[in-house]
Amino acid sequence: MLAKILSGAVVGLDAVPVTVEVDISSQSLPSFTIVGLPDKAVEESRERVRAALKNSGAEFPDHRITVNLAPADLPKIGPAYDLPIALGMLIASGQLAPLTSNALFVGELSLDGGVRHTNGILPLALMVRDNKLADTMYVPSPDAKEASVIRGLRIVSVPTLLGLFRHLSKSEELPIYPHTPFSEVSIPQGFEFDFADVAGQEHVKRVLEIAAAGGHNVFMQGPPGAGKTMLARTLPSILPAMTEEEAIEVTKVYSVTGNLSSGESLVKYRPFRSPHHTTSRIGLIGGGTRPTPGEISLAHRGVLFLDEFPEYPRHVLEALRQPVEDGVVTISRAVGTVRYPAKFMLVAAANPCPCGNFHSVAKPCTCLPGAVVRYQKRISGPLIDRIDLHVQVPVVPSYKLSIDMPPSESSKIVQKRVQHARNIQTKRFVGTKITCNGEMTTKFAREYCVLPEDAGGFLRQAVTKMGLSARSYYRILKVSRTIADLSGVAQIRLQHVAEALQYRPHEV
Repeated sequence: MLAKILSGAVVGLDAVPVTVEVDISSQSLPSFTIVGLPDKAVEESRERVRAALKNSGAEFPDHRITVNLAPADLPKIGPAYDLPIALGMLIASGQLAPLTSNALFVGELSLDGGVRHTNGILPLALMVRDNKLADTMYVPSPDAKEASVIRGLRIVSVPTLLGLFRHLSKSEELPIYPHTPFSEVSIPQGFEFDFADVAGQEHVKRVLEIAAAGGHNVFMQGPPGAGKTMLARTLPSILPAMTEEEAIEVTKVYSVTGNLSSGESLVKYRPFRSPHHTTSRIGLIGGGTRPTPGEISLAHRGVLFLDEFPEYPRHVLEALRQPVEDGVVTISRAVGTVRYPAKFMLVAAANPCPCGNFHSVAKPCTCLPGAVVRYQKRISGPLIDRIDLHVQVPVVPSYKLSIDMPPSESSKIVQKRVQHARNIQTKRFVGTKITCNGEMTTKFAREYCVLPEDAGGFLRQAVTKMGLSARSYYRILKVSRTIADLSGVAQIRLQHVAEALQYRPHEV
């Protein structure tokens, strides 16, 4: 007898339907074969399914069992096919009546018949809804909350294989997980770091506020202990809230990579990723034999903080150039090509030299001139040119460290200004795929960054004298647009352009 069960596979960040076909023949010697390009984890389903069926009280067919995962030319990865294979065997062996409605099944089985957490539930739910493949999804109980954020699907929480058997045989009802509206998804309260905790550095805080409002990249340079790392870690506390669409994009990445916390339905806070400078190129960009997302995709719609920027290997940093510009990363391997989103804010921090005291008034620099040049040249000009905001972080004067000093502006106050500026941008780019000024292409920059005559002439003169590139010109326009949004004015003015210009290095 033949049984067909609908399941799915995740390719990149998207899911594709997979039909699990189970055929049981009594005219051959007993065997259990899985075909359809299964990996090792799928092949081991034979032992998990065998034990799960027996420990759930079902009879394991003592015949020739053939399982085909169609389409056969698509590689099948992971243990998510355990549940549909077991269900197909129960139907094909006559222990369970054939399904009367369209439904998708996914889940890993434990040896006692329990259904374990499975990665990639959210992309599968989106596939079912968008392609109208079914109206019901049977998912592991730990993943029901994740699937419930997709409207229009009936999500059935499956705790065990025995519970599913009783549900389908009408002897017991499994719980249906209700839809979770985006507004009801809880978010973490409070942040570990706040702007009020940082003594001094008002001009650096201003730069971070501009960066958060417009989604711009930042490069901070200063001596050790000046507060670069702490300033970067306060950035999440002033970032604007994510929209539902952005939250789903981020959650897909975390769901596929297994980084979604247990019982978490959506990643509703903007990611903050801080990989160590020994991270490999594949770890940062993504890749591998079977391509997986890297740190830049895990930082999608959030912040990628690279501390000790020049300490990263040159080839690792150079791999950032295309994702920083395009907002996506394309990884090609023999098994196929995948595209991962990578719209992140790059925040880099570096010392000016190996000892950290170059141009410092507090301590003399002990580095040889050649060492300083070599250290600074570890970061290429083209990469520096792609960073919108450059700021020096000096040593904080001792009097500002006193506990008697009044506290500075809190992150809550700054975040309100940032959110107001981002709301302006949301209205500006309605109907497009752009969400903030930092994502504007040259076409949109020309449309929304029109300068008055005095500001335009000033910018052209400054670009010539400072030797800036055409890319720098448009990045200055975008930063000027963000500064104007923070000021609440529709027209970019001369003072906005002047402020944006001071955040560019004179030489790139």
